[in-house]
Amino acid sequence: MTKLKNDTFIRALLKQPVEYTPVWMMRQAGRYLPEYRQVREQAGSFLNLCTNPELACEVTMQPLRRFDFDAAILFSDILTIPDAMGLGLYFTEGEGPKFKNPIKTVADINKLPIPDPETELRYVVDAVRLIRKALQGSVPLIGFSGSPWTLATYMIEGGSSKSFQKVKGLMYGQPKHMHIMLDKLAISVAAYLNAQIAAGAQVVMLFDTWGGMLTSEDYVEFSLNYAKQVRSLLNTGSGEQKTPTILFTKGGGQWLEAMLDGGYDALGLDWQTDIQVARARVGDKVALQGNMDPVTLYAQPDFIVAKVKTILEKYGPGSGHVFNLGHGILPDINPDHVKAMVDAIHQYSPAYHRFC
Repeated sequence: MTKLKNDTFIRALLKQPVEYTPVWMMRQAGRYLPEYRQVREQAGSFLNLCTNPELACEVTMQPLRRFDFDAAILFSDILTIPDAMGLGLYFTEGEGPKFKNPIKTVADINKLPIPDPETELRYVVDAVRLIRKALQGSVPLIGFSGSPWTLATYMIEGGSSKSFQKVKGLMYGQPKHMHIMLDKLAISVAAYLNAQIAAGAQVVMLFDTWGGMLTSEDYVEFSLNYAKQVRSLLNTGSGEQKTPTILFTKGGGQWLEAMLDGGYDALGLDWQTDIQVARARVGDKVALQGNMDPVTLYAQPDFIVAKVKTILEKYGPGSGHVFNLGHGILPDINPDHVKAMVDAIHQYSPAYHRFC
């Protein structure tokens, strides 16, 4: 294994001393970059881009050529597992992801297979291998998956939803079958992340995009419990070879104490959670990742720098903070504004680590 030239991100996730606060950005490889749009046009479709390891590697590397990020994140989509299960993922311009064969019946749940990452999802694993080689040990590579609950919402709704009435209908009307489906997904997600780790991912993250639309008790039963199951099945190693883990539940700030039981090294925060309050609530048990409002990046650089300073000040001295947005960057953000954010973090955060 190539020794990392910059392991600040990993050390922060493990709450080890760092010289500054590391930063990366959700969707950092994406449409806000003109070079990404060129490769996307070359690929012909978003799905073609995801399933071509060479192109996925290229767009993963693009933001690192522009900005001083402390991590790379695999370019892929959270819905690769349902697609490998036979649901027929496709994308409609302006409407987001959809499935040709959504889950409609108990029989559909019962026949769901557990995909083999090295066959049905080989293109993702190959992309991880290519990216690790391209990085040459410069920064760590993050692998990821959608959470079992989030995958289930898309699979049952057939795409995005505002009311989530279909998935909640199954959850309340036939909870036994909902649990059968979530168990299959947890096993599949763990196998998928383990394959990414084996291929070279040095950190793995679980995106629970839709956990926040549940009630407190339903979140624990149908989302968090399966995130815990995934974590229990991960081959993350220990000591210097440990692969840190991150759990991000959008809208989950009210459940931080419950999320501590998930076994993850870090919890992601969206912008609606005060990071100072969050740190007081979790203590020294986990690292925190976040949490600038993505819309802040529409502002002028001086305003962005001020917001960076506020978040750093609110987290306060010591390790355990990874700076990030509270969700993915929006597609029409000026790249110069991203640079202003990244540069400000590296300029002003060392003061919070000087005596730690």
